[in-house]
Amino acid sequence: MPRGRPLPLLLLALAAALPSAPAATRPDLEYARVGEQVLRLDLHLPAPAATPAPLIVWVHGGAWKGGSRREHPLAPLVARGWAVASVDYRLTPVAPFPANVHDLKAAVRFLRARHAEFGLGAERIAIAGASAGAHLAALVGVTNGHRELEGEVGEHRRQSSSVQAIVSFYGASNLETILAQSTPFGLNVRVPALQLLLRGQPADQPALARLASPVAHVGPGDPPLLLLHGDQDPQMPVAQSLEFLGAYEAAGLPVRFVPLHGAKHGGREFYDETRLALVREFLARAGIAPAPLP
Repeated sequence: MPRGRPLPLLLLALAAALPSAPAATRPDLEYARVGEQVLRLDLHLPAPAATPAPLIVWVHGGAWKGGSRREHPLAPLVARGWAVASVDYRLTPVAPFPANVHDLKAAVRFLRARHAEFGLGAERIAIAGASAGAHLAALVGVTNGHRELEGEVGEHRRQSSSVQAIVSFYGASNLETILAQSTPFGLNVRVPALQLLLRGQPADQPALARLASPVAHVGPGDPPLLLLHGDQDPQMPVAQSLEFLGAYEAAGLPVRFVPLHGAKHGGREFYDETRLALVREFLARAGIAPAPLP
């Protein structure tokens, strides 16, 4: 796995000498087309720098059946030099799993194929998401080269869909255990969402539920993982992050779990300066940073 290296002094001097410029957004980029459905992403670019920008692919939540790329919580990271690609994907009322994973891997391949045009680092890509989006981000991260999950979406199928780090904000990791861990409120959300995702419940679709579970794919070479989860989450059991933590630890892979005491499912506290500083530090350790941290 590529590791980060400090920028040479000359490049640092050049970066300091560059005139300041505002960040920019490349909205509505078509990264693939499936039948009549156009798949798009918004690419939020930092101010120009002397070196290509590290990239975070953001996967929105919404119980796999809703949500939009239009809003993402990582704008403070764009201001600090990261590019963020906020990606739409086919939702479960349109197409069940694994279509969503196929789409996201196509987005990574698209961004890697066109990295020079956008000023991105082709081998400095992290994937992050919240809730259902965190589940999909994790699944992309731990299944590089998986025949059933790579799919055939997009025009850049010779490109790798690998990422170099995963950030999971209160995501699912094991669809075989999630219902047994859920509160009554959580079941009201999760049962209909899983019905659309798997076209059935995990007990009725055990092979598909396992295929859709990141913990089932953890193995050598998987990228570093950062988990953030509220310990009072009534919707996504915190045990899901703990299972993912355990799978990474058992495999001897780099992982960090950050519990937010008293936090529920989402909220500003997950994206405040304190937590985003942890994300920045984690990405820097994974070699996905615009410059050494101050």
